Amino acid sequence: MLKTVIVCGCLLVGSALSFAAQEDAETKKLKPEDLPTANLISKSGPSFRVTKVKKTTTVIVYGDQRFTDPENTKVTSPKARRWLVQQISTEKPDAVLLNGDVPYSGDVVNDYEVYKTETKIWRDDHINVYPALGNHEFHGDPQQALEHWWNAFPEMRNRRWYSVQAGKSIYTIALDSDTSLQNGSDQQKWLDAQLKSLPAETKFVFISLHHPPVADFQTKINISHNPRPNEIALRDYLESIAPQLHAKIIVSAGHIHNYERFLRGDVTYLVSGGGGASPVRVDRAPEDLYQSNDFPNYHYVEFVLDGNTLHAKMYRLASVDADIPAWEVRDEFTIQAK
Repeated sequence: MLKTVIVCGCLLVGSALSFAAQEDAETKKLKPEDLPTANLISKSGPSFRVTKVKKTTTVIVYGDQRFTDPENTKVTSPKARRWLVQQISTEKPDAVLLNGDVPYSGDVVNDYEVYKTETKIWRDDHINVYPALGNHEFHGDPQQALEHWWNAFPEMRNRRWYSVQAGKSIYTIALDSDTSLQNGSDQQKWLDAQLKSLPAETKFVFISLHHPPVADFQTKINISHNPRPNEIALRDYLESIAPQLHAKIIVSAGHIHNYERFLRGDVTYLVSGGGGASPVRVDRAPEDLYQSNDFPNYHYVEFVLDGNTLHAKMYRLASVDADIPAWEVRDEFTIQAK
């Protein structure tokens, strides 16, 4: 009996220790913000240049595509996702900015294979595509998931943020909201240097990232997707530096699977998360310049530069249940250069 008690006691202690070790491992599990950033490429000037652009330069922004197994219709709409890709191709844009959550799970290599298959038309049409990192890119082990992203977009290797000069008038900056944007961080210092050294002829700067700096504040649904301190710090920084710049700033984020538009401190903020991910309703505040009750809002936003005017249209998929896609312009606005 004594031997049995000792054995049972050892088993209990062993189980407790095992559980404690597992709990400790979970606590110490790496997060995207824990990955080192000091050795990432953060050079001054544009990371990439697009020299051949149309006179009426066209930029398309949208996010939250969640490319994954087409059989998975719970977390994304493969139908809407594919229709969006095909329609964007017909616009012949000079650049497509993806606001993050391109794959459903960054730890699943096949999700990037689905992306490559479904966006083949973009490569066939030689469309420039510039992704920003989202939280879904970091699913699983964040370092391994980042490697998957770099493998899918090899030109981005050793970068988590970067910039593109598209012609003379357009400059785009992709940020990673999964790591610090706070004052003094590696990313924020790089961003500050980028904005303070914009080419003289730049008229408009597009900043793409995943988590929104400005959005309709929710109190009932999707509360976890409200703006976080990290992106609020970015918002405050942008609104402080905007008056000093010779270019206008447009911020395009995702994370919220809907569409929203705001104007604060001469900075335009978009939430464009209608790339295919399961749609989410929002309670709209008066500050939201888009007040339609349309739902769901599978969409993309097209910007066309005409001289000193940037014309923007939000194209919404009229019905995901239709046999043939139909598109409707549900928001339209212009931004004048300084």
